[in-house]
Amino acid sequence: MTTEHITSFKVIGISVRTTNENNQAATDIPALWNRFLTAGIAQQIPNKTGDEIYTIYTAYEKDHTRPYTTVLGCRVSSFDQIPEGMEAVEIAEGNYARFTTTGKINEGSVFNEWLKIWKTPLPRKYTTDFELYGVKAQDPENAEVPIFIALENK
Repeated sequence: MTTEHITSFKVIGISVRTTNENNQAATDIPALWNRFLTAGIAQQIPNKTGDEIYTIYTAYEKDHTRPYTTVLGCRVSSFDQIPEGMEAVEIAEGNYARFTTTGKINEGSVFNEWLKIWKTPLPRKYTTDFELYGVKAQDPENAEVPIFIALENK
């Protein structure tokens, strides 16, 4: 784990309200990914600034044990056009803990990293946490995915 300062940026995508209770997120988030990929959502997002895909965890009811919203989308230059059925989220500027997982995505490498994160004592903000699926995530057998956790300012 390292700490990085990230400047704010904007993402547009599709979302689902979910929870980690009763493993509900383990059903909801893969279904969101399936919809994103099969419906070609990335191609429908206006003002994209790159091809990376972001999974954002936001609107936490309290912490990771309570309901939150997951947004799957792409970075954009503006919120001037938000297609119907999509949501706009701004990643807040601040300090983020960066965890990086490497391995087989289809065998839960990212989820297993989250299990470790939840057990790590961090001064979490519970505002906007996110995963970044870029060039290094293209190989599902050996994908590298950074996970960023918003931290309280000290």
